Amino acid sequence: MRKTLVVVGYGMVGHRLVEEIRAGDTSGHWRVVVAAEEPRPAYDRVALSSYVAGTSVAELTLPSRTATSQDRPGPEVRLSTPAVHLDRAARAVTLVDGTRLSYDALVLATGSRPFVPPVPGRELPGCFTYRTVEDLDAIREAARAGAPGVVIGGGLLGLEAAQALRTLGMRARVVELAPHLMPLQIDAGAGRVLAGLVAGLGVEAYCGRSLAAVLPDAEGRVRGVRLSDGSFVEARMVIFSAGVRPRDELAEPAGLARGERGGFLVDSHCRTADARVWAVGECAAVEGRCHGMAAPGYRMAEIVARQLLGAPAEPFPGADTSARLKLLGVEVAGFGDVHGSGEGVLSFVRVDPRAGTYAKLVLDADGRTLRGGVLAGDARGYPGLRALLGHPLTSPPERLLAP
Repeated sequence: MRKTLVVVGYGMVGHRLVEEIRAGDTSGHWRVVVAAEEPRPAYDRVALSSYVAGTSVAELTLPSRTATSQDRPGPEVRLSTPAVHLDRAARAVTLVDGTRLSYDALVLATGSRPFVPPVPGRELPGCFTYRTVEDLDAIREAARAGAPGVVIGGGLLGLEAAQALRTLGMRARVVELAPHLMPLQIDAGAGRVLAGLVAGLGVEAYCGRSLAAVLPDAEGRVRGVRLSDGSFVEARMVIFSAGVRPRDELAEPAGLARGERGGFLVDSHCRTADARVWAVGECAAVEGRCHGMAAPGYRMAEIVARQLLGAPAEPFPGADTSARLKLLGVEVAGFGDVHGSGEGVLSFVRVDPRAGTYAKLVLDADGRTLRGGVLAGDARGYPGLRALLGHPLTSPPERLLAP
């Protein structure tokens, strides 16, 4: 007998789950119904910034690897119809248009929403978030060449937003609460080098300060921001990119537990306390912790798909936060323990102010085993160093970090 799988949310992770089910369900055991909040099929949100530079929505749209036929119909994707209520006793989900979907299995893939600091003026015309195609359409329409724009948040997405402003011809500034840019991916030394490099590109960074208010002009539109130290920064546009919060509104009314910092609380196999309900991606607090990148979300989707297909599934192994990125034309990379926070660790640092490069290796107390590292300005050594993580060094640190 055919069963119904309802997937709530159709971002990158929801799409991956559906694709995994479709690829493995050769007998057509599952009818898949997707409740999508956005008005378009799943697209590559990681590459969203390329949309500002001219990439089309069609090019961003995630393809299906599995052909449909009369015997194997594709998933029923309901666009612009988010779920608003979950009745676990009746095993049913109610959508915003009143449709009620019964399920045999339910996977929550609701993702996250941008965090907008609760400051005065945050809703003024000229304030935007940076999350969806619609967000970027609004930013592009409001952009004015030569005008100043401020990005709140100096992490990965914040620097992408700053690049988008530059692409649109605006003058970009970045405000970051932490003492340096990209505090989750790199250490303070690399952050200083990164700030200097982006300053050379005309992007000014205000680190160690938070947003106190967005200030209006005489017409009620954004004219600038006031920071926590009392300073004023002129702006005709403000983009909030200060992190995300998991979309877990369905949890409390349905009696599902949440993690300490939000998200549907699930075990290492992404199962909630309800045997018929799973959660994957940014909305899932796996053993209490949410993960905000695509790669761990994909791993969760694969784990849940295997369970639904009756195959053995390994537990979620945790997230590898290693990354090599190019932001505002500047290469940065971080892997393992980037801050050297473990007990008894040693750090080997090489800085070249003239070349604008910074490199650090974090080693065990014996000075031989690699625990982590950071590269800024030149990340060409990342693949080889990343492969050494957790292993003895193959050469002295000064040779591994040689230009």
